[in-house]
Amino acid sequence: MYKYIFGPVPSRRLGVSLGVDLVMPKTCNLDCIYCECGSTTKFYNMRDSYIDIDRLIREVKDILKNLTPDYITFSGSGEPTLNKDLGIIIKKIRKIYSGKIAVITNSTLLNNLDVREALEEADLIIPSLDAISEDVFKRINRPIEGLSAKNILDGMTRFLSATKKEVYLEIFIVEGINDGVEELEKFVEYLKDKKITTIQLNTLARPGAIREIKPASMKRLSEIKDFFISRGLDSVEIIKKYTSREELPKYSEKLEKLILNMLTKRKYSIHEMVELLQRNEVELFKYLNILQKEGKVKVVIENDQIYIKS
Repeated sequence: MYKYIFGPVPSRRLGVSLGVDLVMPKTCNLDCIYCECGSTTKFYNMRDSYIDIDRLIREVKDILKNLTPDYITFSGSGEPTLNKDLGIIIKKIRKIYSGKIAVITNSTLLNNLDVREALEEADLIIPSLDAISEDVFKRINRPIEGLSAKNILDGMTRFLSATKKEVYLEIFIVEGINDGVEELEKFVEYLKDKKITTIQLNTLARPGAIREIKPASMKRLSEIKDFFISRGLDSVEIIKKYTSREELPKYSEKLEKLILNMLTKRKYSIHEMVELLQRNEVELFKYLNILQKEGKVKVVIENDQIYIKS
């Protein structure tokens, strides 16, 4: 049983991703209402050494005997940048792993130079930014005392102005809280001159810390995407999983039947399906997510590949 690593999991963003948890469960400086790991049980804003690094490296070595993931991803059930050894750990993993490394962060510690330098050891950084105004920030992210939206924006500006890495900026949309026109205009004003690879709009896939919070609809996410693009923001995408055919733009019954017919014969890797069906991975995953939810297909990882089978 591994203590610090989880997965691998098939990810549309990262391919085959092996997760690494660098802090104790639910150790965070935010208590986001949408967090799918549940409410924060340990409020911390001080960086510390939370794990046994030698054990982590042994665990990674062990799993790499049978798997070569596309990404090793630092995320888990708490905020990874709270671990003060983040940069050291990435360097140690580089010695035993030649693939890419990603860090998913809530952006709260980007004001810290040591954190920004540690993130430069990764290949891809996925910071989140859920609010610009203080009142929205407090409603959606419920921060530890003393942490403000201004802290995050100042740190984000410093990070984005200096980083040489790919950055996928994630905005988690909660309808009725951070999707009003006034707040969206503030996002545009802040992001319009920032160096970002892509802006990703996300929403709930599973119940969050506040059970009453519902996923934003695909219609609303599409409206927000169009709003951002109309205001001059480039490369905006929706990463919410499609859960019904009605949500799919230009749904093709023919394509769905082709997918199901293929899988009655044998399993296929996602790369084989892309080639045979002449569709890109993003489009195929839209259909596969729906079919998987209905129990008609399974998405599995075998021999470092994502396979689909009926």
